[in-house]
Amino acid sequence: MTTMPGAVSGDRALPLRERKKLRTRRALADTALRLFLDRGFHETTLDELVEEVEVSKRTFFRMFQSKEDVAMAAELELWDAYVAEVAARELHGPVLDFLKQALVAAVTGLGEEWDRSFLATRGLIARTPVLWDRSLLHSVTVQSRLVAELETKLGVDSRQDVRVRLLGELSLAAWRCAVKNWISGRGYDGPSPMEKLGRWKGPGGSKVLIHRVEEAFDAVPDSLTLAAP
Repeated sequence: MTTMPGAVSGDRALPLRERKKLRTRRALADTALRLFLDRGFHETTLDELVEEVEVSKRTFFRMFQSKEDVAMAAELELWDAYVAEVAARELHGPVLDFLKQALVAAVTGLGEEWDRSFLATRGLIARTPVLWDRSLLHSVTVQSRLVAELETKLGVDSRQDVRVRLLGELSLAAWRCAVKNWISGRGYDGPSPMEKLGRWKGPGGSKVLIHRVEEAFDAVPDSLTLAAP
């Protein structure tokens, strides 16, 4: 079973109660992804999920807002990590570079196993319309969260300075382009020996994903001046 990101020694610094909550959340996310991929999202009930993990529905709803959200746990974890990085960092220099660095740090901090869960989650979302719609809604929400953080750091109102809102949109657009190129395997030379043995973690793992992210962000300025001959 795939282990959700964060299962590292750093967790031991948390109080025991928080560690238990984190383990329960991971167990729910891991089990949900496995069941949804094996049986189908709609075919798997919430009752079956909580029974498998041996927790109550009350516990489930303390961890996740809905069945849809537990299915997209890897994606939601990325958005929370991205916003947290933006909030925690001091803003210096070009804002687009700042957003790129924050996103790269977020992906890096999610751990070595996260890309495996994320890749499987994207596959589930792609073939489940209700999850596709939910994913789009979350992307709009995270864009608003990013803009709110930038407004605070820059001391501006995005209603008055449209550039701030556009930067939020551009950061999400760069991410979507990067993920599409990563999932398609563009520029990837092929599986490593370990991947051939059945431990495939996506087209090159997080390292290649990060490269795709940097590539997409770096292409934004030139894309804005691209013109037909």
